[in-house]
Amino acid sequence: MPLVSCREILEPARLKGVGVAGIDVIDPASTEGVISAAEALGLPVILMVPETAFPMLDVKAFFKYLIDRARSTSVPVAVHLDHGESIETMKLAIESGFTSVMIDGSSLPLDENIALTKSVVELAHAFGVSVEAEIGHVGGGEGSFEGTDVDEDRFTRPEDAQRFAEETSVDTLAVAFGTVHGIFKGTPKLDIPRLEQIRERVGIPLVMHGGSGLSDEQFVSAIKGGITKINLFTEISMTAAAQAIEHGLKKNKKLHFAELLLVGQKTTEAMASKYLKLFSELA
Repeated sequence: MPLVSCREILEPARLKGVGVAGIDVIDPASTEGVISAAEALGLPVILMVPETAFPMLDVKAFFKYLIDRARSTSVPVAVHLDHGESIETMKLAIESGFTSVMIDGSSLPLDENIALTKSVVELAHAFGVSVEAEIGHVGGGEGSFEGTDVDEDRFTRPEDAQRFAEETSVDTLAVAFGTVHGIFKGTPKLDIPRLEQIRERVGIPLVMHGGSGLSDEQFVSAIKGGITKINLFTEISMTAAAQAIEHGLKKNKKLHFAELLLVGQKTTEAMASKYLKLFSELA
């Protein structure tokens, strides 16, 4: 199956009214777990690498592995740069073979975010690479261990989303309507009416960042409200895989490193399978 862009996966899903998982992978074990889940279910998936993880990686080596592995799968796979912060990072991802990039200008004033995103769209589209951007601001940090409160003042305004999409020609748009990156403080409460208003104004796939910590019912309501791509990391990596490894060590302290990696991989596969099935069964 050829490596595909996010656009090729997400636009059909949007028209069908289902969701697609975008899962951050920063090591081969979690990558293999996600791919195994997608292949077993026959469903597309988006493998993502956040720029914040670069200090933990041999970036060029991991990027090569990821692209080569995605090209060998039996299901459509897109490889996406998550939360890229600069033009230089966009160029690195594109030159490495990524089929999608996210430029995160959400902390900038709207006009500056639009200008930055337009420049990335012009660059990426010249290579057939799709672009995601963010309007409004989803709080917290990627994989953050600190709990974060929701800031309703930074939720996406429907009129801003419409202007942003029209002026940038971006392919997918991440919106803020009640989630946070990392761990929630308190109980998540999604502003679905706001999301539905954005969907009415914006005719491209919408993205939900900060999927960890939501109930199955909240995921379903978000997809029905207009979300197509759902980003996942903290719950799979920290809450599930890391805890499974910790449990394995407590149960049997004489384990090889490879055995611990396999525990993490199998847990990642199970979690990815759960969400791939949940998001795809709404049609």
